Parts: sequence; structure tokens; C-alpha cells
Amino acid sequence: MNRRRICGNLISTGLGVILAVFALAAPGVGSIQERSEDLSRFFRNTTGAFVLYDSNRNHYVRYNVPRCRKRFSPFSTFKIPNSVIGLETGVIADADFVIRWDPNAFPQASQWTTPPFVYWKQDQTLRSAIKYSVVWYYRELARRVGLEKEKKYVADFHYGNEDVSGGLSSPNLFECFWLRSSLQISADEQIEFLKRFYGLKLPVSARSQQITKDILVLEKTSKYTLSGKTGGGAIPNGTLGWFVGYVEANNNVYFFAMNIDGPNYDAINNKRIDLTKQILRALGCMPTDGENK
Repeated sequence: MNRRRICGNLISTGLGVILAVFALAAPGVGSIQERSEDLSRFFRNTTGAFVLYDSNRNHYVRYNVPRCRKRFSPFSTFKIPNSVIGLETGVIADADFVIRWDPNAFPQASQWTTPPFVYWKQDQTLRSAIKYSVVWYYRELARRVGLEKEKKYVADFHYGNEDVSGGLSSPNLFECFWLRSSLQISADEQIEFLKRFYGLKLPVSARSQQITKDILVLEKTSKYTLSGKTGGGAIPNGTLGWFVGYVEANNNVYFFAMNIDGPNYDAINNKRIDLTKQILRALGCMPTDGENK
């Protein structure tokens, strides 16, 4: 092969590589796009963060970018991976697996007089425990799984900082590795976990992930399906509230994660959901004209 032909092949190959790189970087051709969004009109006097991932467009929207990267206790949003772990290990057989209520184990139960806490004082299934965010059920689930296996799966899932050193032995029901303790996760990391979970890409069986997906559905209309989990608890100088999940609408899947600060639980309880739904509608991710199925 002569020198001219060799040079021509090299130029052609090199040009092809350059064009391929530009194609990957071009908007709308598989590239990841990001933008920050001023959503302060929704948060008003509340400090918080919001992340949205648009699957079809491979596009992120963020409000309060530095806080989107900041890690907090996951609180009850950890019930999503914990449900998967319970199912995968066989500790929980299915969504209707019952753990019996033991009133003698919870002397503080007399204080549980308002929703959702009032619903905790009875036998629970996995389905009801995630609906009412029943902490004692998930503490017992994790105890039966064991801390070493919890540690393994948290690491396998690349969940937040992967730190379960806070353990499960605290006598305070509301303190363990995912509640006001060692495990921490950011809003950005919540999104990445949810993407893997929704796509059945966690290193566990599809069955364990699918059962968990089924019990996360909060609203189903003719236009959209909203799935997710709240979380919340005490932090220095107040309370943190989470709402994470995804909306299936417009032949697309929109993943979201938000957190807000408040002076107490009552201040963030309904607000975290209402605020998120307002933002999702404003961004065109949740149609407003659907009828409940």
C-alpha cells in the first residue's frame, strides 16, 4: 500500500472519530443536558432543592444546585431499597407478608394519635407499611435481614455514602442507620438510584424490584401514574422533608427528588408532596386533566 493511500485512510478514520465525537455531544443525540431552574416561587420562604430527570430527552433540571449535591439522612425514602432488600433475601415473601404488631414493644405508641402514626398500631403487610411509612415494620425487616446483608446491598446499590455503621440497635425507634444516623444521600443520588431501580437494573431479581415498584404507586389517572415515597425527620434546628419518585406520562418517565426544611413535621408533611406536584405540573410532566382510574 502506497504512502498516499495510507495517509488517506488515516485522515478518513480520524475524521470519522471526530464526527462521532461531535455527534455524541450534539443536543438531542443521546447527550446529557442540564439546566438550573429558578423555582423559588414554589419554595418561597422554604429552603429546599429539586431535581428532575427527563428520560426521553436525557435532560436534568435542578433548583438550588449546591443543595442538590448535599447529602442528608434518607429517612423513610430508604423504604424503597429496604423493600427490595427484604424481598431479595426472602425475609419478606411478597407485598402481603405480615409482621405482627406487638404493643408491648412500643411504650411510646400511646402518643401515636394522628395520621399516619395512628395506623401503625396494628399488624402490617409490606404494602400497608410503605403506604403508612411504618417505621417499626421496616426496623424489624432490617433486623431479620441483618446488618451485614444490609451493608452488602446498600453498597451493591451504590446508595448514597453506603454507610450503615449507625446500626440497628438504638432503643430509639426513630434512630438507626437510615434515620438521623450514618447513611446519607443527596437529591442527585436519589435520582440515579431511582433510574436504576425503575429500569430493573439493580443487581437483584427483577421480581424484587417489580413488587416494590407496584407498591409505590400513589396516583393513577388516564393521563399519568405517580409513584414515590416521602421521608422526614429531625435535623439540627428543625425538620427535613423528602419526596422522591417518578411520573409516567406523555410516553415518558420523569424522575424527581426534592427536599425541604421546616420548623416541625406538620410544616413539611403535606407541603413536600403538594409543592412537588405543583412543580411537576409547571414543568409539563404531570397533566392536570386526567380522571382517576
